[in-house]
Amino acid sequence: MSTVQLGDDLGIENSADLKQKLAPLLASDAELQLDAGQVRRIHTASVQVLCAFIDTRRKDGKRTVFQACNDTFRDAARLLGVSDALGLPATTDKLNSVENAA
Repeated sequence: MSTVQLGDDLGIENSADLKQKLAPLLASDAELQLDAGQVRRIHTASVQVLCAFIDTRRKDGKRTVFQACNDTFRDAARLLGVSDALGLPATTDKLNSVENAA
């Protein structure tokens, strides 16, 4: 089992680097842990990369889990509606909050 540190910045300008970092791990049969505990900034492009990566591994029968996940990452996944796709449990503490109420 290996752990991949996602780092603190998963902004759109880093999404290609994230894809390059994860691509070689598609072939690994071992369970893979992703550490999103340090994420301070995240954009949709990086979330899409992670969803595609996890989905591809899942379809190949390979397990990918999050070892650590902070509120910034969880909130982004929840707002984009991909918590299930990423294998993150839904949190009830913020399900009734209002975002972008303008």
